[in-house]
Amino acid sequence: MKAHHEHEFEAALGLPEDLPRNEYIVWQGRPEWRQLAIEAFHVRKLAFYFAIMVFLQGVHLLDGDATGIVMLKQLGTSIGLATLALGLLTWSAYWSAQATMYTLTNKRIIMRIGIVLSLTFNLPLKKITSCDLQLAKKQTGNIALGIASESPIGWLNLWPHVRPWRVSSPQPTLRCVPQAANLAQRILQTWRQVNPTEQLLSAQTEATHGNSQAWGQA
Repeated sequence: MKAHHEHEFEAALGLPEDLPRNEYIVWQGRPEWRQLAIEAFHVRKLAFYFAIMVFLQGVHLLDGDATGIVMLKQLGTSIGLATLALGLLTWSAYWSAQATMYTLTNKRIIMRIGIVLSLTFNLPLKKITSCDLQLAKKQTGNIALGIASESPIGWLNLWPHVRPWRVSSPQPTLRCVPQAANLAQRILQTWRQVNPTEQLLSAQTEATHGNSQAWGQA
């Protein structure tokens, strides 16, 4: 079966052009969309927020002696709008994941991102100065990459594929990737092959509900 890709202008899946002869793909993958919806689009937090707002609205209507029909109409409208908002966010997370392709080669990390406007970022392994892994549930996780560059990529250009709260110094991040710990080790091993005499400034892992510990050091 011939492999296909979503973007007809791509030379290959996730690649804007054919790789040079001395370069090959080590790994390819995309975010797990359910985890992306929870982490980047905050669907779970917003669902909790909307539930509290609907509950408070119901209490207010009861205190105001509203009739049953009025309560049903107003609460129904609020629940419907909240459901619509959560559905749109979940849909956005799904298509964001589908439009994304992360590629690790023996020379660089390539990030193809964007639903409407597709952007491709090439991150040479020689320019990577740090690599931090944050583990989440079901073996998914985020891998944030520190890049040595005089003109860093804009935070908004990368979102949601960027480390949270690093607006002034954005770090491209492989978000919600499956088997994240294994991928982090592969990135580290590949980085060592390209930079045999260098040392990562940071190479650590952080569990979502635990303490930080070193996962590898060049």
